[in-house]
Amino acid sequence: MNVEIIVIGDELLIGQVTDTNSSWIARNLNKIGWEVMEITTVRDRRAEIISAIRQSFDRVDVVLMTGGLGPTKDDITKQTLCEYFGGKLIFDAEVQKNNDLFFERRGLQMNDSTRTQAMVPDSCTVIQNPVGTAPIMWFEKDGKVLVSMPGVPAEMQRAMTAEVLPRLRKRYPDHTAILHKTCLVKDFSESALSEFLSDFEAGLPASIKLAYLPVPGVIRLRLTARGENEEILSRQLDDSFSRLEDLLGKHIFCHRDATMAEALGLLLSYKGLTIATAESCTGGNIAHEITLIPGSSAYYKGSVVSYANEVKVQVLDVDPSTIEKHGVVSCEVVEQMAKGVRRLLKTDCAIATSGIAGPDGAVPGKPVGTVCIAVAVGDRIVSRKYCFENSRAININRFTHTALLQMISVLSE
Repeated sequence: MNVEIIVIGDELLIGQVTDTNSSWIARNLNKIGWEVMEITTVRDRRAEIISAIRQSFDRVDVVLMTGGLGPTKDDITKQTLCEYFGGKLIFDAEVQKNNDLFFERRGLQMNDSTRTQAMVPDSCTVIQNPVGTAPIMWFEKDGKVLVSMPGVPAEMQRAMTAEVLPRLRKRYPDHTAILHKTCLVKDFSESALSEFLSDFEAGLPASIKLAYLPVPGVIRLRLTARGENEEILSRQLDDSFSRLEDLLGKHIFCHRDATMAEALGLLLSYKGLTIATAESCTGGNIAHEITLIPGSSAYYKGSVVSYANEVKVQVLDVDPSTIEKHGVVSCEVVEQMAKGVRRLLKTDCAIATSGIAGPDGAVPGKPVGTVCIAVAVGDRIVSRKYCFENSRAININRFTHTALLQMISVLSE
């Protein structure tokens, strides 16, 4: 089953807000064998919304729409949908009751603008929103379905999971099975890996395709199987994935789809090890990525964000003469930082970073984008210097990603 998504909001097109709803919807549709053909983002403009709906319905039978359902005057989606599907806005007592309870639970006073949320097109089926005030609206016309949902991610996700997906599956019971298996690969460039796997890829069953999804230093390989018989597909996919694992061996450091922090967590859990971080240029971002993972408290103990040199010296026991001789961005300094935080927090492993994220701070021989990373496993310490030369935000994320990968590589040896 093919689906399209329409996302409404000026804030998306000026870059003020990032659209995370579409990727969430696509992932969850994929689980039931449905595919998103196109994603269209439009402003809060009547003509643009109607044009997007018409074009989508020319291609597919199901359109999922998010955004534009707020109580303010710039949110015109309800009126526009009423115009497209016919009918008029009417007061819905159940929506008002739901919203009264919503405000009562939070000890808030409802204003006149929020009361307009209970006005809905009489041409739709209303689905109550248990975590917000904007109702979900289900429209049908000429055998096609459009579902309008709030743009707030938590509200959209709750609606999709509890109501929209079950109703869509009942409305369109036939669907193709889509299965995935993913692994994370290191020590290859994308082109080199493609050449290495050319014979494997050529020998795949017609129902299975291989996708390369590279990020710096890592390639996510995804095998996707599509077909009518899920049992047969599953066997074919398992067999193909097993052959891929045999071919790549230790180049695969995670045998499932995961972030770098998840992959590190799996490795630490498997080995029964604990870890801490000593961060300068990354400012706690490594700790942030690690602690995003549920259950990370089993292996992660804490961090020292030693942004200032005096913190490195006074808390992590970095020798001031080492900083004076080699500079704060040096392998010698991060090695001492790793030793210091491991000793301080009594962990098996440690990651330490010191670098120049930019836009200022460059010195001769150490341009913006330079970072030194040390990882410690017991008494063994491995340190490396890298140069990336990007903007500050990109550098911090790249430093973080590289540090996690360096730890994974050492633990995998």
